[in-house]
Amino acid sequence: MTALEETLATAPAEALSRMRAAVPLVQCITNYVAMTYAANVLLAAGASPAMVHAAEESGDFAAIAGALTVNIGTLSPDWVAGMEAAIAGAHGAGTPWVLDPVACFATRYRGQVTRDLAARRPAIIRGNASEILWLGGTSGSGKGADAGDEVAAATGAARRLAAETGAVVAVTGAEDFLTDGSRGLWIAGGSPVMPRVTATGCALTALAGGYAAIAEPFDAALAALMHFAVAGERAAATAAGPGSFVPAFLDALAAVAPGDMGLQRVRPA
Repeated sequence: MTALEETLATAPAEALSRMRAAVPLVQCITNYVAMTYAANVLLAAGASPAMVHAAEESGDFAAIAGALTVNIGTLSPDWVAGMEAAIAGAHGAGTPWVLDPVACFATRYRGQVTRDLAARRPAIIRGNASEILWLGGTSGSGKGADAGDEVAAATGAARRLAAETGAVVAVTGAEDFLTDGSRGLWIAGGSPVMPRVTATGCALTALAGGYAAIAEPFDAALAALMHFAVAGERAAATAAGPGSFVPAFLDALAAVAPGDMGLQRVRPA
C-alpha cells in the first residue's frame, strides 16, 4: 500500500475521532452572513466555535485557539486589521490557520487583501474554482461570491498556489479537488442543494479549521471534505428543498461516524 493509500484508508476516520474527543476551539473570523451557520456546523460536527474578530483581542485569542479560520466575505479595514492581528498571534503560538478567499477576484481592494493574506503562510486555502483560478494567476468567470468555472479547470492553478504558498489547497464544487502541490485527490459526494444554501462553503472552511486543530493540513482538509460529502448526501435524501436541508444537514454532520469516512468517494488525481 502506498503512503497516499494509507492516508486515504485511515486518516479521515482517525481525524474525526480525535476532533470529537478534543472538541477543539476554533476562532472564526468570518462574514456576517455565515456566522451562525458556521458556528452551528462546527458544533454539530464536534468542535467549538468562537467568533472573535476585533484587532484588540483577535491576536491574543488566536494564541489560545486550536485553529484560526479567516473568511474575507464582508471586508472592511477594521476587519482586515483583526485578521492580520489574529494571523500574527496564530504564527506566534504555532496555531494553524485557514484562508477562505471569498470573491477575491471581484474588486481591487478584495484582491489586494487576499494576496497579502495568502502570503502569510496559511495551512489550508479553501475556495471555489473561480477564486482559486484567480489566486493561482489565471482569470476565471466568477460572479460575486459564486463560481463561474468548473473545478476541473482550477486543478493546475490549485497546484501552483499550493507550491507558491506552502498551503494545502481545496477547490470545492460538484466534486472537490485537494492538493498539496504534489499529491492530488478528487472527493465525490454532497448534493446539488448545498450551493443553494448561503454560507455552505464558509461553513466548510470553519470545519477545516476544526480538523486542522488536531491533524496535519492535508489530512485535515481531506477529513473536512469527506465529512461534508457524507453529510450532504444524507441530508439531501430526506430534505424537500434548501429550507429543510439546513436542519437535516446539521443532524447528518452530527451523525457521521468514523466508519463512514470511507475510500469509496475518493480517487487520486
